[in-house]
Amino acid sequence: MAITQTLCNSFKNEILNGTHDVVNDTLKMALIIPSMAGTYDADTTNYSDVTGNSDEVSASGTNYTTGGATLANVSVTTDTTNDVAYVDFDDVVFSNVDLDARGAIIYNSSQANKAVALLDFGETKTATDGDFTVVIPAAAYNTAIIRIA
Repeated sequence: MAITQTLCNSFKNEILNGTHDVVNDTLKMALIIPSMAGTYDADTTNYSDVTGNSDEVSASGTNYTTGGATLANVSVTTDTTNDVAYVDFDDVVFSNVDLDARGAIIYNSSQANKAVALLDFGETKTATDGDFTVVIPAAAYNTAIIRIA
């Protein structure tokens, strides 16, 4: 399995066409397991790309809810000095889980589960009877996961 950390091409097109309202729609994050056959990159278009390959953690994790977690406190900021708009949200915590994850997909459940971004953790991360936290980078023009220049 391969995961490329990226903002999905379909999201870039859809944001310009007015499909996504990242503040008012429900954005979610689902974890991807490390050992399946799917490939996830800029061409990923939907959360179903992950579930169709049985690559979501729910296929192997304990106490993980299919579909993942809803992103909280989503906000948009424009950095006029650097001409970049970016999205911020809280760290995502999956509580009391037993799982392995290699990456994640952020998707818009309000818009037919359209893909937004993919995260590559760089290696398989494990939680055993504890919390699995995805720490979101600082919200800034050059570090935010979702940013448009």
